[in-house]
Formats: sequence, C-alpha cells, structure tokens
Amino acid sequence: MEIRNVLVANRGEIARRVFATCRRMGIATTAVYSDADAASPHVAEADAAVRLPGNTPGETYLRGELIIEAALSAGADAIHPGYGFLSENAEFAEAVQAAGLVWIGPPVTAIEQMGSKVESKKMMDAAGVPVLKQLDPAEVTADMLPVLIKASAGGGGRGMRVVRDLADLNDQIEAAQREAASAFGDPTVFCERYLETGRHIEVQVMADSHGTVWAVGERECSIQRRHQKVVEEAPSPLVEKIDGMRARLFEAARLASEAIGYEGAGTVEFLADEKGEFFFLEMNTRLQVEHPVTEQTTGLDLVRLQLQVAAGRPLPARQPAMRGHSIEVRLYAEDPAQDWQPQSGAVHKLDIPGTVGEFTVLTEPGVRLDSGVVDGSLVGVHYDPMLAKVISYAETRDEAAYLLASALQRAKIHGLVTNRDLLVRVLRHPAFLAGDTDTAFFATHGLDALAAPLAAESTEALSITAAALADAAANRAAARVGGGLPSGWRNLPSQPQSKSYESRVTGKHEVRYRLTRSGLEVDGLPGLELVDLTPDTVVLRVPGERGAVLRRFEVARYGDLVAVDSPLGPVTVRRLPRFEDPADQVAEGSLLAPMPGAVIRLGAEVGAQVEKGQPILWLEAMKMEHAIAAPTAGTLTELNVAVGQQVDVGAVLAVVHNENQE
Repeated sequence: MEIRNVLVANRGEIARRVFATCRRMGIATTAVYSDADAASPHVAEADAAVRLPGNTPGETYLRGELIIEAALSAGADAIHPGYGFLSENAEFAEAVQAAGLVWIGPPVTAIEQMGSKVESKKMMDAAGVPVLKQLDPAEVTADMLPVLIKASAGGGGRGMRVVRDLADLNDQIEAAQREAASAFGDPTVFCERYLETGRHIEVQVMADSHGTVWAVGERECSIQRRHQKVVEEAPSPLVEKIDGMRARLFEAARLASEAIGYEGAGTVEFLADEKGEFFFLEMNTRLQVEHPVTEQTTGLDLVRLQLQVAAGRPLPARQPAMRGHSIEVRLYAEDPAQDWQPQSGAVHKLDIPGTVGEFTVLTEPGVRLDSGVVDGSLVGVHYDPMLAKVISYAETRDEAAYLLASALQRAKIHGLVTNRDLLVRVLRHPAFLAGDTDTAFFATHGLDALAAPLAAESTEALSITAAALADAAANRAAARVGGGLPSGWRNLPSQPQSKSYESRVTGKHEVRYRLTRSGLEVDGLPGLELVDLTPDTVVLRVPGERGAVLRRFEVARYGDLVAVDSPLGPVTVRRLPRFEDPADQVAEGSLLAPMPGAVIRLGAEVGAQVEKGQPILWLEAMKMEHAIAAPTAGTLTELNVAVGQQVDVGAVLAVVHNENQE
C-alpha cells in the first residue's frame, strides 16, 4: 500500500510537524483550517487546503464528516489526526476507513478499548499492569479526599480538577464535564485517588502489523501546571537512578500494547513514586506533544514510522539504542503570575537563537524548534495558547538544561506575555538540575519566585532607559527638520527630557535624562555613559563596584509596545502618552477581561458583599474555564455582562466598590 497524499486533521504546530516529514518522504500534503486559522502557517505550507466554516473546535476540527469530505475533495488518500481533537475518536477512525482512506493510527478496537479511561484501567489490571483504583464520583466520601476528577475521553489537562473539600465535589464535577464536552465532545468524567506528589513517567511504544512491539524509550513529564505538561525530558532522571525500573516499565508498556493488539505510535503513561513503583494512568493512542525528546534520544522520526506502519511495512529489525539527553519546554502565551491566564493577540516576533533545525531530528547538540506560529501570527481564543515547543539535545542532562535555558533567555519573543521567564528559572533551578522533579514542583518551590521576571527591578530600569534613548533616536531619524541634531539639544542647560512607560512588573516608570556636552545624565542612574545609539540599538557603559561594564540593548517597537532584549533579561513596556485621555481612565475596583471569551457563569449579583479573591464570573476561552475574581473586598456595584455574552480583552466586566478606600 502506498500513501501519496496525507491530510492532517489538525492545526498549528502538529500539522506543520507532519507536513515536514511528508515533504522529506515525497508525500503530498493537505490542510484543513477554520476561519480563525485562515492565515495560519500550516495552511500556507500545505500543497492544498480546505476550509472548515466556523471558528470553534465544535464547528470545525471536531467535525469528522467535514474532514473526510475535505480529504476526498482534495485527493488525499490518508488522514493523520495529530493530537487532540479527533485523534482518539474511534468513530472518526472507523469513518475514515469506511471512506476508503488510510487511517494513520492504531486499530479502531484499540482506540475504543483505551478511549474510556474507566474501561481501559480494568483491562490493564486484567493484563497484569499495575493500576490505581477508580472511584465513582457518587460514592466519594470525605476520607477518600483528595481526589482527582478526570475526563474519560481525553487528556491535556481538560476536564481535570483536584478536590480537597467534599462540599466542592459537585461543582467541580460539573465544571470538568463542561470542559470535557467542549474539548472532546464527551462529558464523561471519573475520579481516582490524588497523589499530591509523584513522578509522571511515560513510555513511547511503536508497533507494526507484523507482531513487533517496541518500547522506544521513556520520558519524564512531571513538571506540570493544571495537570498539563510544561517540561518534558528523555531519559527520565528517576528511571536513570533506579536499577531495573526501565526494564519493568518497558515490560508493562509492552503488556499494555499487546493486550489490545496495538499498531502505530502510542504512549503508555504511569504515575511513579521515588522508590520506583508505578501505576498505569492511561494509554494515549496517538502521537504525543512531547514526542521530539524521544526522537532526539533515539534518532528516529516517529512520524515517518507512523506513515510506514500505516502503509503496512514492518518496523526495522533492530530497535535503536538511546543516546544523550533531550529536554522540551512548551512555550505558552500565558501569564503564570496571574493564575496562568492565557493571552491572545499578535506574535510580532519569535526568534530562538541557536536553533539548528525545525521539525527535524538533530544529529549534534543544539536547539530544535517546533512552532505553530511565525512572525506576525495571531493567537486567538478558540484554541490552546501554545506558541512553540523548544527542544534541546546534548550529550548530558546538565548540558541540555544549560543550552535550553540560555536559548530561551536570549530569545526575542515580542507581542504577548509568555511563560518564558518561568521556563528559564525552572531549567536553572537546583532541584531540577538534581533531577528532583515531581508533579508538585511549582507548589514546592514557589510559583511566585519561579514566575518572577528574569530582569530584576534595577536592571529593568536600565532597559527602560535604553528604550527611551532609542525612542528619541527614532524620533530624530524620522524628523523632517533638524534630524541630524542630538535629541533635546539646547545651547544652554534646560530641563531634562522625559519619557514615561508602563511595566506590568513595576508599574509606571518615568525616564528623565539629558544629553549634554559632557555626556548622558539620567536621574537615578549616576555614572551611566552612552557609548552608541541608534533607533534599534543602545550601548551603555554601566558603573559597578569593580568597574564599568558595557551593556548592549536591542530595542524593537510595535505601536506603543516596546521590547528591549539584552543578556540582563527581556523587558517589555508600553509607551505612555504625555497627556492621558480621561475617557481611558478605569474606575478603581474594576474587573477587566484578561482575554476575549464567553461568559459562562455568574458568581454574584449587584449589591452583594464580596471578598477579595472571590470569583465574580467565569469566562471560557482557549478550551478552559477562567475565574475572574474581585480585586478587593466590598460591594458589587456594577455587573455589565450576562451568561452567554462575548467580551473583548480589557472590557469592564464588573466593579467592586470598597468604602474603606475612600
């Protein structure tokens, strides 16, 4: 059987990843896209693209019949589901094959058996794979707490909730069911005992139709937020230090695969403790987001193997040995310091220095980038806010961590707040470098400290000063009259020039400076010397206890947004107007929409007394629910939205009046 044209029933990064392998194999590609994704890079890179009318997943990427029709109309002969959406939907896989198309995935029966986490655990228990006991939500009692609510039909953190108080159980089950229905089209959830700390270890399997089953290697994905992986690596530090654990893991993964007659790429996930004991969590019957770290440490192209297995070819006679170490981080458009709030808007620039390959297996130490966005891409509210996966490969774990942290710190990521600073701090944290990671990593080591900006307040002041000087240079360069004169030039001493910026970290920052015959003078920064100045680059000689040091700052502008990059850490500020428009002022105590979304629930009525931090309403955006809390204690005097209403970022949703602050 030959595969000539592959349609990827997905979007963004994973669609680009599959297309890259198809191009290397000489296989034609077909994309599908929603209206929100019309300008997405995956659409431009495909040989053909078919529109799925609508924006939400329910209107587009979850419509199996539209995707199959798209494949047939574009002349595709195979469908690759990627991950998420319909990738683990047995009905879709069956319909693909019924339409005469090749399904690049496991047998329908395997998807069905693993598709229900409730039934899959029963089957794994019978096959001799260790499992955690499942709990019926209706039978959970106080002595069983804490429990974890999970969606039966999918993963990725959707439909997952930890419950520590029995009084919260019903509300959390309902919220989990809503998220599961939105993400997977199936609201079924279940409970299991929640282990506060543990190691998330998974085994990549690859099986063909000729009876060969590979346990390709293990990955550790213990550092998570909201039960969604953030940092993944291969091999696992825990498995590396416990004798015999890898052999036991691989045997359990093979047992799981053989029990369901598995074919293709899949992942068997386990929760392990520090002693090396482990329990089956689930089997993902698809390619995983974190598959690149396995590719890097084996030299395999897993998508290529998927295509070959789907075409009926056997796996190679010998399984490759593991090599070196690889770490992957998920770069998200989100603000970890604000309860992981997802961000939307334009990605003005995404430049990761040291990148030696995209969507390809590296053969030497370096950085690989698998991204769903390019410069100018728009991040909307309908899908996951992941911008890219940044992957390092090196001979040792320490080298892989240092390499990745350095690349991220030096990266130019302009336009949106991201989790970049958090990722760098994790990669450099002593506990991470020692391999002491578990699912409670953020709670153990303090999210506030880990999410702190890489640029300290003192160095932020230097970066903002550089922004002011570069802005002045840009203004002079654009001036029609006197553009060659120094900025702020006077015959006699005068008042300092002033420019104001707003930082989300330190608030309003005013830069007051003079360019005199004797050099640069900046209020609050004595001894600073200007060495070189252009609209895009500022070089300063900065005084220190042991002598002055040259510092180079690169400055980019996008409207009133100014991004300053330097080895001291990235700084992004907004240029403030000289005179504030009263119409732009917001009443104290206002709750602003942090993102565009739909109001799905109200938590209080006008006139109610509320406490600081109390949820006033919930928004649904990027397939997740987000609570919008009161910024202060007081009276809810305004509620400007209703359930079902769509809101834009920055909209005033409600106002809480605190009499004590008058």
